[in-house]
Amino acid sequence: MPHDSSDLAQHLEEFERETSAATDRASWEQLRLKWLGRKRGIVRDLLSRLGSIEPERRKSFGQAVNRLKNAVETRVQELDDELTARERAASRQSAAVDVSLPGRPPAVGTVHPVSLVVREIVEIFAGLGFSVAEGPEVEDDFHNFEALNFPEDHPAREEQDTLFLEDGRLLRTHTSPVQIRTMLDREPPIRVICPGRVYRKDNDLTHSPMFHQVEGLAVGRGITFGDLKGTLEAFIHRLFSRETGVRLRPSYFPFTEPSAEVDITCPFCSGRGCRVCSETGWMEILGAGMVNPRVLQHCGIDPAIYTGFAFGLGIDRVAMIRFGIPNIRLLFDSDERLLRQVRG
Repeated sequence: MPHDSSDLAQHLEEFERETSAATDRASWEQLRLKWLGRKRGIVRDLLSRLGSIEPERRKSFGQAVNRLKNAVETRVQELDDELTARERAASRQSAAVDVSLPGRPPAVGTVHPVSLVVREIVEIFAGLGFSVAEGPEVEDDFHNFEALNFPEDHPAREEQDTLFLEDGRLLRTHTSPVQIRTMLDREPPIRVICPGRVYRKDNDLTHSPMFHQVEGLAVGRGITFGDLKGTLEAFIHRLFSRETGVRLRPSYFPFTEPSAEVDITCPFCSGRGCRVCSETGWMEILGAGMVNPRVLQHCGIDPAIYTGFAFGLGIDRVAMIRFGIPNIRLLFDSDERLLRQVRG
């Protein structure tokens, strides 16, 4: 190692040459460790050799080493500052906004198909004078079955169809219990619709254990089957189109008498016949009928004075028809692709 100032000057020249090659953070770190490292740094090694220098030359040598040390530290710090400034400028450049580019529309959410259909149905019936009624999803036997005139041996009361809880209560199988609660709480005239979730032991391509229904109820003096038919036709023409055909077929429900199934001309083929409607040209859409007098009596309403009609509609089925959804499970899979395709 050098023992005189001329050799230290050569070290300084060597250091200056190496600084020109330190153009990035990695090469700067190598330079710093080579010259200022605590274990093998050149400056530290020079300082450790002061004890071996002749006494008459030790002072001048030490001063020269200190000048080298100060020069190296200063230049290493300057390089550090230059690299830091360059890195910050690059970071700002990469994060800069090009104001000449067209704006990016923000990602926005959308309303679920079922919610879209519920909103539309509520709006249509509001125009017909109906209000919205709601009730609990966990029900008892009286409101879900007994008050609705279900016989004790009716299959719907069996565990194969209904989800029962340990305390004897059940998950409502339709929104008809809301109609019962409404008739128990209000005096006629009554006009309500009852949208909500319902539950049954059913699970395939067109059925789900949890699905959505909306049921309607009108009770008053002099209400006839003609009022029911006119109301349903007005509703269906608003929900689908004025050209949609409507037909009623005799049916049976414990809570209505007489009862009917309501069909519409298939919206996929306009009644010509297709695979969806099994080539019939018709598609079942809801069930309806005049409120059974026994149901009115259960609710403390005199059937000799008041009559009424009721109907029930599967909201999920309407959503599948409206938006061309082939599998009911798609409505409950939380797949954002479906929501992006279906917008109100």
